[in-house]
Amino acid sequence: MSTVQRLSRSFGTHDGSFHADEVTACALLLLFDLIDETNIQRSRNPDILNRCEFVCDVGGVYDPEEKLFDHHQTTYKGTLSSAGMILEYLKSKEVITDIAYQYFNHALVMGVDAHDNGVDPQIPGYCSFSNVVSNFVPASHEVSVEEMNTAFHDALNFVKGHLRRLWERFLYIQSCRDIVAAEMAKNKECLIFDRGLPWLEAFFEMNGANHPAKFVIMPSGVHWKLRGIPPSYDQRMKVRHPLPQEWAGLLENELKQVSGISGAIFCHKGRFISVWETKEDALKALSIVLGKENS
Repeated sequence: MSTVQRLSRSFGTHDGSFHADEVTACALLLLFDLIDETNIQRSRNPDILNRCEFVCDVGGVYDPEEKLFDHHQTTYKGTLSSAGMILEYLKSKEVITDIAYQYFNHALVMGVDAHDNGVDPQIPGYCSFSNVVSNFVPASHEVSVEEMNTAFHDALNFVKGHLRRLWERFLYIQSCRDIVAAEMAKNKECLIFDRGLPWLEAFFEMNGANHPAKFVIMPSGVHWKLRGIPPSYDQRMKVRHPLPQEWAGLLENELKQVSGISGAIFCHKGRFISVWETKEDALKALSIVLGKENS
């Protein structure tokens, strides 16, 4: 253990070019109010780093209890970058719950880890979050230390904003859990909500994979939607039961004629969602779909 007096709420990382992992690690600590932005040090000087409370992506040591989070040394055999290390630290110290950890990890951090460790897919035309952060690095290889540090803080502000919006979305999703749970308790083939809300994450967090519901009905702007439920969260681009083939891709009058419902507006060609003028229209559509299944 170091005997050097560390500056409380400080953060150290390497200087020079930067990547999404240490920027994300820093932004996570800022989001949960564990460091101050005025106490960020970018250096490879051990004397400076040893005085920082948190050190990320530099130093050659991974020791969460000492708040040292590097992953480049051969003694570290894991798959995390400094971003994933900090996220695990936040969970281990109960700054965030396991559900919040899973949310952040799947929404962002595991992709940052994969990119930094060179194992993400290199798809032409695909620009990842890490690619966007890397683009904050000045194009010239001859910029001053001041210019590079300014670019780092520009990238940090971008990542902070993204993480803050993710956190706000997570908190809103969690605030709707009781409403989703109450509807799931009815154990029916369709979840019906009288307000638009984020149901998908909460549904599968509460064992939705084993729930009998096949559809969701809820407001969509001034209209109502009938949407198929995926078989699992990981397969959320699929549905347990598609809408009728004859509705696929139809708009308004065509859909009205085929469905026999006067409030018909739209059915996606993928047959996973349809839009109707009123709740009653959506319920009629559900009755037709379930009737076809049971006939």
